[in-house]
Amino acid sequence: IAPTRERLMDNSIQSLDQVKASALDMAVRFGPKLVVALIILFVGYLVGRWVGRALEGLLVRFNLDAPVRTLLIRIARVLVLGIFAILALQNLGIELVPLIAGLGVAGAAVALAMQGILGNVAAGLTIIFTRPFHIGEYISIAKEEGEVLDISLFSTTLGHADRSKVVIPNRKIVGEILHNCGRIRQLNIAVGVSYGTDVNVALGLVEEILHANPRVLQDPKPGFGITRLAESGVTISVCPWVNVPDYIAAVNELNKTILETFRARNIVIPLPQREVRMLGSEGSAAS
Repeated sequence: IAPTRERLMDNSIQSLDQVKASALDMAVRFGPKLVVALIILFVGYLVGRWVGRALEGLLVRFNLDAPVRTLLIRIARVLVLGIFAILALQNLGIELVPLIAGLGVAGAAVALAMQGILGNVAAGLTIIFTRPFHIGEYISIAKEEGEVLDISLFSTTLGHADRSKVVIPNRKIVGEILHNCGRIRQLNIAVGVSYGTDVNVALGLVEEILHANPRVLQDPKPGFGITRLAESGVTISVCPWVNVPDYIAAVNELNKTILETFRARNIVIPLPQREVRMLGSEGSAAS
């Protein structure tokens, strides 16, 4: 039994010596190449950052939107890093043709499995480069509306006045009917006055209120006028323009100011009225 154990120990020691020799040989043969490859990748990373900063300064001069600049900068950095990665692989002696072929087959399989995500990316690129809307504008699409907060490759984020957010996949946006209000919105406030009111006085007060409110834009000029002769009174529409973030606050302020001003000037805002007549037969009246 003792000689057998000694032979096993000798075989184990020989195996360890062979592994050490192989590792040392690999380190001698590929160690310098690996170090050079890592240096090439590091240099590529630095060059990519420099190219990104230079490209960002150039794109700012063309007044491109932030999402477009970010996308182009990332593409440039990836391309630069990819070129240096190819140089690093060549330095290691790796054959690139079989690797590229394998990546192509794998890419086709991934594309089939991720059709929805790739559709969002394609739609995101379409939105970014065609620019149907910009960040800060108010849009209505896909039965949703709100202020555009962010545009990415995969989705577009809309913000509501209640501080909630709606994230819409980009493929749900491209090809749909889009209503873009821009960075300003038009209010549509309706106020009724009685038929005995001097409408010129009422319209003059509305004009003063619109000029006094700091949220109301004077360009384009605020719109107001008589839009309907209703059953119980005359309807005056007040339709000024305000910045998108001021929409809710402006509606509240103008309604309050109009109500207080009309009350102070004894301008009656009539309640809805309807006349009901009860008609009965002569026999019923006689009884």
